[in-house]
Amino acid sequence: MSTNPSNYIFNHTMIRVKDPKASIHFYTEILGMKLITKSDFPSSKFTLYFLAYVDSVPETEEEKRKLAFSIPGVLELTHNWGTEDQTDFAYANGNQEPGRGFGHIAILVDNIEKACERFESLGVKFIKKLTDGSMKHIAFVADPDNYWVEVITNPKYTGSAPV
Repeated sequence: MSTNPSNYIFNHTMIRVKDPKASIHFYTEILGMKLITKSDFPSSKFTLYFLAYVDSVPETEEEKRKLAFSIPGVLELTHNWGTEDQTDFAYANGNQEPGRGFGHIAILVDNIEKACERFESLGVKFIKKLTDGSMKHIAFVADPDNYWVEVITNPKYTGSAPV
């Protein structure tokens, strides 16, 4: 049996979240993703949530799982049960010393100025506003676990790449 790397697709990125309700609200209601499927693992005490930018979510669990594992750009949120009740608990977001590592995920928007105005009106925490620094065409917001989300304009709306 052989394999062809040209058939490979980047499927998902996983991040751990403290409070799944807050995270799902952020990624669905604020960033506009759809929750595709959820899987509980009681013996290991964790839950997986798969979200993506899709037009619709299938009806059956089997079709939901097939969708989650067949498209690019999926976000997997992993919730280890009980973390939401620990007031001082926090995951490292990869952007603080020591041990910088993971940096951010990125989303494409149709109008970055309007998107940032919307985020601001919803009380979203900004790491970098459009007016900050020298790169005036990108913004960074933080999710409930302080993971960074880069916000950039989709080139199909502007005709040019953001960087």
